[in-house]
Amino acid sequence: MISIINNSRDPYYNLALEEYVITEMPDGEDYFILWQNEPTIVVGRNQNTIEEINLAFVERRGIKVVRRMSGGGAVYHDHGNLNYTFVVQEEGRFHKFDVFTSYLIETLGKLGIQAENSGRNDITINGRKFSGNAQFKRGKRLLHHGTILFNSSLDVMVEALNVSPEKIISKGIKSVKSRVTNIKEHLSRPLDICEFKDLLYETVFAANSESSTYYLSDTDHKAISELRNSKYATWDWVFGSSPPFTIQKRGSFDWGNIDIRLSVNQGLITECKIYGDFFAAQDIEELEKIFVGLAYRRDIFDKNITSEIIRAYWPSADVGEIIQLLF
Repeated sequence: MISIINNSRDPYYNLALEEYVITEMPDGEDYFILWQNEPTIVVGRNQNTIEEINLAFVERRGIKVVRRMSGGGAVYHDHGNLNYTFVVQEEGRFHKFDVFTSYLIETLGKLGIQAENSGRNDITINGRKFSGNAQFKRGKRLLHHGTILFNSSLDVMVEALNVSPEKIISKGIKSVKSRVTNIKEHLSRPLDICEFKDLLYETVFAANSESSTYYLSDTDHKAISELRNSKYATWDWVFGSSPPFTIQKRGSFDWGNIDIRLSVNQGLITECKIYGDFFAAQDIEELEKIFVGLAYRRDIFDKNITSEIIRAYWPSADVGEIIQLLF
């Protein structure tokens, strides 16, 4: 097992590193990485980014958003969260999550904490989730990665993520926050995240007698950075890769009620319909045409939809309120 040292907190770089390892690092070796991100939401490969995040909150807090290679649900990372990645020969281990989660469960056992696998891809303590896991297969290689809530800001996580009511109901719980926990809450002695990281390293190395450490070379850094910039940090990958979806936004103002419905494909608005009991100064279909073709992004609307445009149709409207309604 080769441990790759990665001290980057840049989520775009870190996700690019994972792809680089599974595609470019020498075959015949198994790799292990422990890493952290600055405050970030990481969405699954097949998810609709807009539907998974509280966009207004995320933008206000400066939280990064990135899409990973693997499927599964959206997760929140911050400096109190630790992530782990295995890249190994697949050898029939796809969907066998316990092969990899066992290291984390064993480490917690050494601290007197009983953790267990739960459901499809979670690890829990007393029924509360602290780790979500996902996998990705490419050729004969398998990537398994997971989150570890050690001392994360759960309040921020709850605000940043849009969790479907169906998921909460199916778990028999009252809220997202009651469903998750930090490891730190269950420790019987003081321990910081760096010390926990060392303990997890020890567990992994002890189970793999032929272990070594690898520091990324300048050549590695250059290739990873190029992949970061050309893919993971791009709007097309993070938002444009979302499946087609529709959005309905309703608002009530002194000048009338409006109901705006947008169809979005590859991040672009393909159809717009505006309904309501308002009195429009011009044919509202012309405003609908202005919206079509724009990227469904707050910064694009701030730049392209001016007060003059909005007031040509709704003379008493505030453009800021309209854009706020949409996002």
